Amino acid sequence: MTVLTIMMSAVGWILLLMAGIGAAYLAAATFALDRFLRAAETPVPGSEAVTILKPLYGREPRLLENLASFVEQDHDGRIQILCGVQRPDDPAIETVRALQARFPEARIDLVVDGTRHGPNGKISNLVNMMGHAAHDTLVLSDSDMAVERDYLSRLLPALRHPETGAVTCLYRGRGDGGFWSRLAAAGSSYQFLPNLVFAKTRGMAAPCMGSTIALRRETLDAIGGFARFADVLADDHAMGQAIARLGLSVDVPPMVLTHAFTDARFREVWRHELRWAATVRGIAPAGYAGSFITVPFPLALMALPFHPVPGLVAVVGTALVRLCTKRVVDRHTDASSAPFWSLPLRDILSFAIFLASFFVRSVDWRGTALNMVGQGRVTVSSEIART
Repeated sequence: MTVLTIMMSAVGWILLLMAGIGAAYLAAATFALDRFLRAAETPVPGSEAVTILKPLYGREPRLLENLASFVEQDHDGRIQILCGVQRPDDPAIETVRALQARFPEARIDLVVDGTRHGPNGKISNLVNMMGHAAHDTLVLSDSDMAVERDYLSRLLPALRHPETGAVTCLYRGRGDGGFWSRLAAAGSSYQFLPNLVFAKTRGMAAPCMGSTIALRRETLDAIGGFARFADVLADDHAMGQAIARLGLSVDVPPMVLTHAFTDARFREVWRHELRWAATVRGIAPAGYAGSFITVPFPLALMALPFHPVPGLVAVVGTALVRLCTKRVVDRHTDASSAPFWSLPLRDILSFAIFLASFFVRSVDWRGTALNMVGQGRVTVSSEIART
């Protein structure tokens, strides 16, 4: 047996070992997710007045439906839906007008203001909107989120605790733009969701996500307002850290929202996910470097040429664990983000993005190239063509 043969055999066994560890981890994460979501409590409608902040940009396939879900709430208090855009020709304005026409009795306000406060366009939008916020209980949520009628009645009880600084929400994916958007949604539902709950329940992560950040106005003022995060790419994460430094917690209730994915082409999915991956890498480089273990299927696949029989067992085993994850998520959310047969492709895409993210120094954010300058901060590089 030659040295090369021995080395190749060793590489194969290492890949099989990592695939086995990854499969065991994924099974544990799936169990943690199932247990966490089983703890959901009965929703309690509240009477506090709430401003829901919706920074908008461009046309999205189901934007009207997504926004309407925030209007149709089982909530006894007043609700202001505050939408913001930065250009007077933004197509989202038409959607807001349609929303106002559909719900004439609701308070739905629109702010059009192009003032820039830093490279982060969403934060600039929020800074411009805050002068029109009518209430002191604030709920920030990205435009591509959809919720159930009990959203506020599940969200706000946690915020009433004096030691709670903010409340954020888990989410699953929904593909609105064809096959590639469903593949992107599968990454959110069957990879990100169980990974996040596993890390959260074991004290390894303190998430704060753009799906929802509910907080009091006084808390927002105490962390410096939105303007403080105008040059930060992961603004939601940075807000969570700032709240924690006040000695307050960021709670995550056992509920799952819906994140609408709209990318219709592979290039768009690659671009967006590479931005997310590079953002996470910048926030937690050590933890991110080891995250490849959370997608064991590609590891098992790479071991196949070295050790065909054990490799085949590993491929089948990791696929079955992924199937269990999908069944648990689908049961708790009453929806399927993508068919099971697409999940191996989803895992291969995730592994490729993981590798590519180490070579990223700038990211595309809605037509603007942002340079990553360390510690999650960005500067504007140049305007790039929208596709």
